[in-house]
Amino acid sequence: MSYRRLAITGGYGFLGWHTACRLRALQLGEPVRLGRKDFTDSVRLAEALGGVDAVIHIAGVNRAESDEAVEQGNIDLATTLAAALRNVGKPVDVVFANSIQAQLDNPYGRGKAAAARVVKEATQELGGHFADLLLPNLFGEHGRPGYNSFVATFAHEVAAGRTPAVTGDREIELLHAQDAAGALIGALGRDVSEVVPGEAIGIGEVLRFFLETHEVYATRGEVPDISTPMRRNLFNTYRAAAFPDMWPLSPQVHGDNRGDLYETVRSHGGTGMAFMSTTLPGQKRGEHYHLHKVERFFVVKGEAQIELRRLLHDEVVTFRLSGNKPSFVDMPALWVHNIRNVGDTELITMFWADQLLDMDNPDQFPETIAQETTA
Repeated sequence: MSYRRLAITGGYGFLGWHTACRLRALQLGEPVRLGRKDFTDSVRLAEALGGVDAVIHIAGVNRAESDEAVEQGNIDLATTLAAALRNVGKPVDVVFANSIQAQLDNPYGRGKAAAARVVKEATQELGGHFADLLLPNLFGEHGRPGYNSFVATFAHEVAAGRTPAVTGDREIELLHAQDAAGALIGALGRDVSEVVPGEAIGIGEVLRFFLETHEVYATRGEVPDISTPMRRNLFNTYRAAAFPDMWPLSPQVHGDNRGDLYETVRSHGGTGMAFMSTTLPGQKRGEHYHLHKVERFFVVKGEAQIELRRLLHDEVVTFRLSGNKPSFVDMPALWVHNIRNVGDTELITMFWADQLLDMDNPDQFPETIAQETTA
């Protein structure tokens, strides 16, 4: 089902950003991203929803000064949204990013369960479809340490050279934010209530992966074993936490009378491909982004400028690399990137990706660095 305009509540938060990124990748249009200020009252929210025919409701409260504030905060958000939908006065399909804790008798769970009932009643009253998706613990790129998940906290701590402690090690069911976003988008236009499954993994296992990754990746640029989706997604989470501070890296160069020899990529697992390119002065390559792909740019000869912009953000990160000191930079997932020859001679660049090119599903989406985002 296609929609003319789609809104995301909590659109500037962790899952909201991931969902907006995925909508762009699928070419489903620019969503109306709604934040805290849009929920000050139902009239203002109704104005923001003008022309919208579908809503992905992600906004929620998971931390507050008291348990009562957590429970009531989620109900209040749902009540405001329900009132706004009634003010709009037409059928609007709604997908609710609920939590598996809605099945439990705790403040957060009770608040989310009640929120689902409130929004469902208003949606169905107006003739819209309502999907209630119960999500497990989420993780992924650009989660807030100390807030979104223990995974985000571990990634930032380890990337900063610290070793956090694990208390009460146990298995936690985790779901990557892009997989959650895919489930939310896929539920549009459906009447359903279901649990979105994650993957169980030990808290200590996550920390050990980050520590092992930091040892081989941050110090030597070696790619760890990312042969499973969970390991790849954890790796991308770590890369987001380490970017851009750890770049660029320079490998050891071994020279003799034949020339120089240096290793560009060493992988500890999985498939991958490496390739070289030549770029004429003033020319540019790239201008795209990836949802999952791990990619490295290695400047071998010439002068290059690499630009990166986090999707749906305006700030551009720039690196200058020279073949006089062979260096490389990895492209984070969900960052638009390009490379330009800024020298007077031919630029020689080596590229590596963790997956073989699949023309039917290339995980490569065109966008320019200069493109501005909407506030």
